[in-house]
Parts: sequence; structure tokens; C-alpha cells
Amino acid sequence: MRLLDRYLLGELLVPLFYSLAGFQIFWTAFDLFSNLQMYQERGLGWRQIGELYFLRTPELLATVLPIALLLALLYSLTNLARTNELVAMRAAGMSLARISLPLFSVALFLGGALFIVTEFIAPQATAKSVRLVDSGHSDADQWLKNLDFHDDALGQFWHIKSYNPNTQEMRQPSVDWTRDNVRTVVDAARGVWTNGNWVFYSAEKKTYRPATNDLPNQVIATNVLAGQNVGGSPEQLQAEIKISQLDQIKAAKHLRLSLSDILAYWELHPDMRTDKKAMILTQFHGRIAQPFTCLVVVLVALPFGAATGRRNVMVGVAGSVGICFMYFILMRWGLALGTAGHLPAIIAAWLPNLVFAVGGLILLRRTP
Repeated sequence: MRLLDRYLLGELLVPLFYSLAGFQIFWTAFDLFSNLQMYQERGLGWRQIGELYFLRTPELLATVLPIALLLALLYSLTNLARTNELVAMRAAGMSLARISLPLFSVALFLGGALFIVTEFIAPQATAKSVRLVDSGHSDADQWLKNLDFHDDALGQFWHIKSYNPNTQEMRQPSVDWTRDNVRTVVDAARGVWTNGNWVFYSAEKKTYRPATNDLPNQVIATNVLAGQNVGGSPEQLQAEIKISQLDQIKAAKHLRLSLSDILAYWELHPDMRTDKKAMILTQFHGRIAQPFTCLVVVLVALPFGAATGRRNVMVGVAGSVGICFMYFILMRWGLALGTAGHLPAIIAAWLPNLVFAVGGLILLRRTP
């Protein structure tokens, strides 16, 4: 790595660190002030409150990382322009594209990190934070009551009296399906996910042939029942729970589903109704588009930061606030239109990135 690249990385990474730390401190202080009484009523001590905000950090990072990157880019570029360092680099024969190479490298790395955080880390950490607030322990068992869902792909109806997503155990499950005019009903005291299949304990399997019969032709009672080719994997159950609790109003404001949730739900419901499909597709394309925001941020920051001349660095800070405001307005507008089905999901999800990327490229062409 050339000395100049290391210098530019240092000029960017230091304000980026301070921006992220500032967002974390400000958000923690604001949220703590708003919810301290509730935490005390639920008996949470300071150690538990500290653990709570540690678990919520990945979710916050997914939201503020592009903003912090934009703020750091405009601050550092404005500072370089103010001290004529950018002028010196350009006079030495370096193009703006070459100067921006280490900045794009950072954005590419942060985009990958953003995808990992939102897809693998934030969902589990957020679930633990919810359990911590509800029970006082992040690893406490969480029994979800009275779950009903339909596996459209296999034609199976499920009713589960209670389900623990941590241990992948269900109590009093019932599965009902019909194939080749034969109806099968499995009732059990308990079900446990083992080696890629549900194993039912203290189970009773009833067979109705033909399916319209009111009384079963065969009843088999057994202590252990496995290999019944039933669907409803733990991942699909978790996706069903999340999406059943997600209404269009919430989906129109934020990206709340991971790609794994969406794909698992799609396996259960390959032919979902139109309004639900619009919401799911918008969330899906939004998750794919989100990491590319970091690259778009560089395209936007370069012409604004490099063209500021000898202005104060606070100009860059003020500019970042305005750009973030416009971006989030456009993002909310796109999510709302895509979720409601008024705009194709792929266009709705990619609209902010496309608009700001094209705008950044146009401004870059006009930058001397």
C-alpha cells in the first residue's frame, strides 16, 4: 500500500470512528433516559442494562453506518480541500478516481460488514435483547404460545400449543395433511428437531381413507414417531412468527427481515397473496441493496467534499446532514410504495441508491 493511500485511510478512519462512537453514545443516552423507569420496574440492574445496550449495538450499527461514513467522508475531504492537500495531489498528476480508490476500498469492506451484521449478527442479538427485557436474562427460554400456520408447499396445517425457538422444542403439536385422498393427523405431547427432522414423543397418528371420512381408519399410538416427512423447520417457524407479526405499516418504514427469514417463508408460501408478496419482495430487494449504500455514499461525498475549496470543515458536516435527510425521505417513500404494491419491489428498494449514484456521477463529471 502506498504512503498516500495510508494517509487517506487515516484521514477517513479517525473521523469514522468518532462518528460511530458519537452515534452510539447519543443513542444510548437518549434511549436510557426514555426507558430507565421501565427497566427499573422490570428489575434490571446496571449490569443487565449494559448487556442490553451491547446487544442492541448491531441493530444500531446497521442503521447509522452509512450515515457515519458519509459524515466522515465529507469531513475528511473538506479538511483536505481546505488545506489545499487535494490541490497538491491533483497538481502531482493524480486523478480524483485514483485519490478515491482507498475510500472505495473502505466502503466495500464496510458494505460487506454491513451485510454480515444485518444478516447474521443483528437478528440474534436483537432477539436476546428482547428476552433480556422480558425475563431479565438474555439466554432465558422463550415459549411462544398457540402458533398456527399453513405450509403451502406441503399442504400441511400446523397448530402448536407452545414453541421454544432456543431449544427447537414444541409442546402439544398437531400436524394435518392430505395426499392422494388420504388424510393424516399427527398429535403429540412434544416435538424436538433432531438431525433435520421433527421427532414426536407420546404421539398418535390417525389415518383417514378417504380423506372425507369422519372417523379414522387407523390409529397408531407410539412413544416415538419420526420420519413423517413433515415440513416446518425451525428456520421456517421463526420466519413465520416474524412475518406474521409484521404489518405493512412497519414494513413500509424499515427493513425488518433478513434474507434467511424471507427465503424460509417463501418455502412455506410459494404462492402467497399479492399484497403479502409485494411486502416480502420489497424487504428482499431492500436487504440486497442496503450494503451498496456504502459505495453510493462515496460517489455522493466525492464531488461535495472535493469541491468545497477553502471552506470550513463544518460545511461538510452540514452537507452530510442534508444529504442523509434527502436519502432517508427517498428510502421511506420507496419502501412505502413497494410495500403497497404501487411500485415494482426491485425499483422501490433500489431507488435511493440509483438516484444518488446517478447524481453523484453527474456531479463528479462536473468536478474540475
